[in-house]
Amino acid sequence: MIERLAMIGVFSGVLICVSGAVVADGSSQIPDLGPRPEFAPVDPVAAELGQLLFYDPILSGNRNISCASCHHPRFGTGDGVSLSLGEGAAILGAGRRVNPDNVPEQRIPRNAPSLWNLGAEGMNVMFHDGRLEADPAYEAGIRTPLEGDMVAGFDSALSAQAMFPVLSADEMAGHYGENDISRAVRLGQLSHPGGAWDLIAARVAEVAAYRQRFDEVIGTNEPIRFTDIGNMLAAFIRFEWRADDSPFDRAMMGHGDLPVAAARGQALFYGVAGCSACHSGWLQTDNAFYAIAMPQLGPGKAARFETHARDDGRLRVTGDPADAYRFRTPSLRNVALTAPYGHSGAYATLEAVVRHHLDPVTGLDAYDRSQIVLPTLAGAYDWVVMDDQVERDRIAAANDLAPVVLNERDLADLVAFLGVLTDSAAAAGRLGVPETVPSGLPVEH
Repeated sequence: MIERLAMIGVFSGVLICVSGAVVADGSSQIPDLGPRPEFAPVDPVAAELGQLLFYDPILSGNRNISCASCHHPRFGTGDGVSLSLGEGAAILGAGRRVNPDNVPEQRIPRNAPSLWNLGAEGMNVMFHDGRLEADPAYEAGIRTPLEGDMVAGFDSALSAQAMFPVLSADEMAGHYGENDISRAVRLGQLSHPGGAWDLIAARVAEVAAYRQRFDEVIGTNEPIRFTDIGNMLAAFIRFEWRADDSPFDRAMMGHGDLPVAAARGQALFYGVAGCSACHSGWLQTDNAFYAIAMPQLGPGKAARFETHARDDGRLRVTGDPADAYRFRTPSLRNVALTAPYGHSGAYATLEAVVRHHLDPVTGLDAYDRSQIVLPTLAGAYDWVVMDDQVERDRIAAANDLAPVVLNERDLADLVAFLGVLTDSAAAAGRLGVPETVPSGLPVEH
């Protein structure tokens, strides 16, 4: 029998009440979550500048897509679709449509990840496969796909990751020959002098209003470098999408109780359901990598000379066969706002993706394709892997999760618990979407 009570504990030198689930023998089902998340102070001028850059299409090769096109607050800092259409498409969310005069080459291979709490200390692993992460062994302090071509000056892994989408032809750079940035990318001129990053920085510097705002942050007439743009974007993300005041936070700190169903779900999450083995700590992530037999759709993750449509996940970063089909544990903060779910956006609802976690291989075999949210792209064959039994068997064989047996009420309770991880104030936004941006280009609202 599970009983509810409040445990008094000392946390970071402060006496707090932790709302926990306790079993009959008196042992807590809620582990020590460690120190509360900390966030570096943010210069408000830098955050406001980053806000404008985030929503400004000036950073894209054809000046037609912004960071917000795939990471919009209307969709919980995602884009509301399973796999994005970036360059060559318009309109936010499920209504996104292809520009017939500039058709995308392919869908973006992975679901647009949410941006919640990426500015928290310790959140140093970026992207679904962790191909960018803080690493003091590297001169720039960050390990990235650029390896030796990575430049110093980014103030964090968050700052560096914010700038890689602009190098992707499918995301923001554009197709080869369409603009100076896409040509530089195709030629491999990225961080080099006069390369894609320098070209984007020069664009921004030419806008008087941006030049004035950068003067306030980096110093009058100091050259605007690409790294400065990344740092401003990181400041905005760190400020705007800090989510650490949910009903879960308040209950854990003794400022109220969770609803009954959510409290039961919390006990399951930290107990027999085993969710916290990976979704640990205050932000519910260990930033590690696991294979969970997630259904694979879309073009896959392959180099240009490869012809397969599979997504090997972490394997493409480490080269270790043991990392095949492993992907980073996402934070669950504001997860109720960020559908679709999974690195491939395979699941449309929280209930569906939780059900998959309880028995991944069965979930893969019985996957319902009707739930995907995919804007139409003529000629796209999205089911190459799922239609191939050999490929599905590979995904299933790599699975790390043992089945967990729960009843339907348990499942509903887990979903209720995930709902109380929502920070409504953060979801509403602090700076919000600007009406206009200094370039004068359209802002997607």
